[in-house]
Amino acid sequence: MTVEDWAAGATIGGRPVPASPDLARMRVERRQRLQQQLEAQGIDGLLLLGSSAVAYATGATAPGEESPRAGLFRAVAVVVRGDETPHLFTAFPDGAPPDVPADHLHPPLFPELDDGIEAMGAALAEMLPTGSRVGVDEQTHPMRRAVGGYDWSDAGAVMGPCKVAKTPDELACIRNAQRINELAMQDAQSVLRPGVRQSDLSAVYLRRIFELGATTNGIDPIWQVMAPTRDANPWTLHGDLAYPTPTTDRFLREGDVIWVDAGISFAGYASDYGRTWLTGHDPVPTPRQQAQFTRWRAVIDAVLAICEPGATALELCSAAVAANGGERPWIEHFYLAHGVGTDSAEMPLLGTDLGDSFDETLVLAPGMVLVLEPIVWDEGAAGYRAEDIVAVTDDGWVALSGDRYDPFGVAP
Repeated sequence: MTVEDWAAGATIGGRPVPASPDLARMRVERRQRLQQQLEAQGIDGLLLLGSSAVAYATGATAPGEESPRAGLFRAVAVVVRGDETPHLFTAFPDGAPPDVPADHLHPPLFPELDDGIEAMGAALAEMLPTGSRVGVDEQTHPMRRAVGGYDWSDAGAVMGPCKVAKTPDELACIRNAQRINELAMQDAQSVLRPGVRQSDLSAVYLRRIFELGATTNGIDPIWQVMAPTRDANPWTLHGDLAYPTPTTDRFLREGDVIWVDAGISFAGYASDYGRTWLTGHDPVPTPRQQAQFTRWRAVIDAVLAICEPGATALELCSAAVAANGGERPWIEHFYLAHGVGTDSAEMPLLGTDLGDSFDETLVLAPGMVLVLEPIVWDEGAAGYRAEDIVAVTDDGWVALSGDRYDPFGVAP
């Protein structure tokens, strides 16, 4: 499948999904969605501190940072109802898109610091007068102490409906991010041999994603060796499989079953790659390992057979369980599927601990993205895990991922 024809014929709201995103159009449509939801929810504005929310509202990029340091230099966005362009406060103005007017691009705010909270309150008051109903996604301690006079509400009431169903350009961003991820993973798998360290795989992968145009690396790449039994794997409080664990300098050995996972960002949109690899000079799955993959594939096929607008999350989960002989094919503390967008895991979420009553109310619609990640586990023989990404279209679904399942030898 070429880049040009990966989504041939796929439409969202009657619009074709492009091979490459129109980023300017995408930003305009996201801002329009925000304004529509502010009006619908009766909210005067948004104060956004979360990096994915700021990226969605403004289209701004910023350097990747370790999480303990990310807060201090975080960007802040203020969206005012009736103002088509959000205000962006950032220490990295070069990451602002060209369509942000000069009077909407501001020096950074420091909501974590008592020394900076007065300036933040003053800036907010210039855009949203006291008494306004303001949606906020995070509140720091200084904000709670010193920024008052507003009717605070949960920004999720606006952000959730905006983000849950993607535009065609957003889907193109996710597909491009996933393609970068897959190509880098192929290079990492090509050096997998007994005696290679997990960190060696990370070195190959991280260098390659940036050569291919990734904006940031989203998570520490995971190369988790799975022991044959649950008890021999890392311990968990709830008794289920302990996954994922971070990269170490562990040497990989002949026959190791490795669950891999990685995510990068492109133009503000995340990807999610998951596969099961076998360590060896020319690894060949055993008959039992091949059977595990076949069961995993059967679960995926059963879900995709009913994946279309109007289907519920409960129906998809039930199909997955039935295809796995009546046993739930996903880890208890995860899910059958999650969404992906400016967050690496976001709504819709299928098969969570919220239960069947929640899944029954979650109805698929065009533009929703599902990262399907069932797991087949055979106690005493480890198991198979992988992730496939699809988007719900007007009349079915389209694949956003496209990598093979080597060494199991079956194309997606």
